[in-house]
Amino acid sequence: MRSIAILAFVAAMSPGLAWAQGDPAVASTQPFKLGTFDIDGDTRIGIVLDDKLVVDLNAANRALERDPAYPALPMPENMVELIGRYDYGMKTRLYEIVNDIAANKRVSATPRPRYIRNVSDVDTLAPLMPGKMMNAAVNFYSHVGETGTAEEQKKAEAERRAKRGVPYLFLKPTRGAVIGDGDAVVIPHGRDRIDWEVELGIVIGRTAKYVPATKAQDHIFGYMVTIDVSDRGGRPPGGFGSGSDWLVGKGHDSFAPMGPWIVPKEFYGDPMKRLRQTLTLDGKVMQEAGAADMIHSIYELIEYGSSIITLYPGDVINNGTSGGTGMGQAYRGAERFLKPGEKMVATIDGIGTLTLPVVAGEAPPPGTGAYLPPVSTYRKQ
Repeated sequence: MRSIAILAFVAAMSPGLAWAQGDPAVASTQPFKLGTFDIDGDTRIGIVLDDKLVVDLNAANRALERDPAYPALPMPENMVELIGRYDYGMKTRLYEIVNDIAANKRVSATPRPRYIRNVSDVDTLAPLMPGKMMNAAVNFYSHVGETGTAEEQKKAEAERRAKRGVPYLFLKPTRGAVIGDGDAVVIPHGRDRIDWEVELGIVIGRTAKYVPATKAQDHIFGYMVTIDVSDRGGRPPGGFGSGSDWLVGKGHDSFAPMGPWIVPKEFYGDPMKRLRQTLTLDGKVMQEAGAADMIHSIYELIEYGSSIITLYPGDVINNGTSGGTGMGQAYRGAERFLKPGEKMVATIDGIGTLTLPVVAGEAPPPGTGAYLPPVSTYRKQ
C-alpha cells in the first residue's frame, strides 16, 4: 500500500505523468553508481561519483527541492524501494541531482556541501538486501570438470560445449549471508574447505515472469560484484541423505558478499560484450574470465529463473564463476582453500572492487545445537 500511495503522490505532484515515469528529455551529464552507506551513524542511500565521492541522496534532494523548479518527491527508504521506483520518477530525480552538482561545481565549492562525502570517510554497506538470490552453478566452461586433471577438464569442457543443456540455478540465503565491502568472511568453526567464487550480480529492476531471453534486458536494473563463498566440506554423515547439501555448502553467515555498489545498466552496457571478472587472494590471481567463457548468457539465466518463479525488483541472479576455484585441480594441480588472515579482492571492470578480510569463526558453546562437526572428523583430506 505504501508504494501505491507514493506513486499516487508522485503523479499528483508532477507536471505530468511523463515526469512520474521518468522524463526521457532529462539525461545525466555523467555516469553514477548507487550504494548504501553508513553516514554519521545512519544508513543512507548514496549516489557514487567517480568511485570517489558519495552524495547523500536524502540531503541532496532536500537541497534541490529548495528550487521551486523541482517538484517534491518522497525519497525511498532503502535500495529495493528505489529500484522499484526507478522508472517512476526516481531516475529523473537522480539525474537532476547529478546534473545540479556538475552545473554548479558543487564538488569543488568552498565549502563543499555536507551531503557530498569522500568514499573513504563513510562505511560502505551491502548495497541492498535482495528479496531472493539465485546463483548459477557451473556456468563457465573453465569451471566444468576443474576438480580433475587438466586433461580431464579439457574433455569435460568439450562435452559441455557440445551439449549446453539448460541453466542450473540454486537459491542462496540473503539476510545473514549478505555482507558488504570491507566486512569479514567468517570461516565456520571446524570447516577447512572454504572456497571463493567471484560472480556478476544481476539486479532485477522490473517484475519478470516467463520472460524470454530476448526481452530479459528490459527487466534488469543494474549490476554489482558478488562472491559466492562456498563450503566444500560436504554434509556430515548420518540422518537422511549424504554428500551434497546446498545449505551447508552455500548458506553460512557472511557467505554472500556483494557490492560495493550497483551500476545502473544504462551506465554499464551489455555484460555479454564487456564482462571481465577477477579474484585475487593475498595479491595472487586465482580467477580471471570474461563473458565468452559463460555457458548460458545472463539473459538466458533470467529466462530460466523467471520460468520457475516470479522475479521482483531487488531480486538478484548471479552469473556463476569461472575456473580457478579453490577446489579446482586442473589449473594449480592441487586444491587450495581460504585461511584466516588472508584477504580476498574481487573486481569486475567498470563496476568496482570488493575487498574482504578472512577470519576464523568462534567455536560454538557446548549444548547450543551445533550440528556441523569439523570436516576432519568425517572426511579424509
